[in-house]
Amino acid sequence: MKPIVGSIVALVTPMHEDGSVDYETLKALIDWHIAEGTDTICVVGTTGESATVNVEEHCEIIRVAVAHAAGRVPIMAGAGANSTAEAIELSKFAKRVGADCTLQVVPYYNKPSQEGMYQHFKAIAEAVDIPVMLYNVPGRTVADMQHETVIRLASVPGIFGIKEATGNIERAAWLIKHAPKGFSVFSGDDGTAVTLMLLGGHGNVSVTANIAPRRMSELCKAAMAGDVKTARDIHFGLLPLHRHLFCENSPAPAKWALSQMGRCNNVLRLPLTRLSESGQALVGGALRDCGLI
Repeated sequence: MKPIVGSIVALVTPMHEDGSVDYETLKALIDWHIAEGTDTICVVGTTGESATVNVEEHCEIIRVAVAHAAGRVPIMAGAGANSTAEAIELSKFAKRVGADCTLQVVPYYNKPSQEGMYQHFKAIAEAVDIPVMLYNVPGRTVADMQHETVIRLASVPGIFGIKEATGNIERAAWLIKHAPKGFSVFSGDDGTAVTLMLLGGHGNVSVTANIAPRRMSELCKAAMAGDVKTARDIHFGLLPLHRHLFCENSPAPAKWALSQMGRCNNVLRLPLTRLSESGQALVGGALRDCGLI
């Protein structure tokens, strides 16, 4: 596996005004991220609207991303599902088209037990020979994978790390402390990512990187190198984005921001709706504060 470390953008899925996937703009975003220093591109995760694209689109987004990146950076394929069989099928497709790894979210809605989560991820890792990053985001899944379950899974061959998106630094610190050699802890929360990386985390799966990829790349490099002053200064500069890109349900704020930067259309699929006027004022202010518009 190519090393997965540093700034990992949780890429939006651009769409045409009729709601269809805009593959040409997807390619342009990939080129921009590579030029700006993004280390890994994650497609069809939460920010990529995985919940509203259909299976054919989901697979095509992965295929196009892998083909267009052409080995320039690793592609992490969102392949999570609340059905273990579906997650395995998506992972098989990602493997077949050449994705470097998959992102596997805790099953949502059906609220599995800790043993159910363990068996779910273990089954995926054993069924498909592609590296797996776990993804714990209880604010969205309503199921919280506990520390002990993560540590159990860390010993399963093929599972190389976790996107820890609770924003709880104490939890992240315990994971980093207890993680076995070869198991990496990544932030999934932009507002606390700098602290997690300074504690020994291996990078950040980021929404903010959609808008400020170069600065997020620089932040990750500084924090992982232990350069506290540089990391702190960049983090303070990005704070308005970290906060206001979540003023409404993601990725509505990120897509609006990208539209203001001329990078993609401001189009989402229902039940997601476009950023409200009050949200636009907040995100627009953050963009100006960061010198991005």
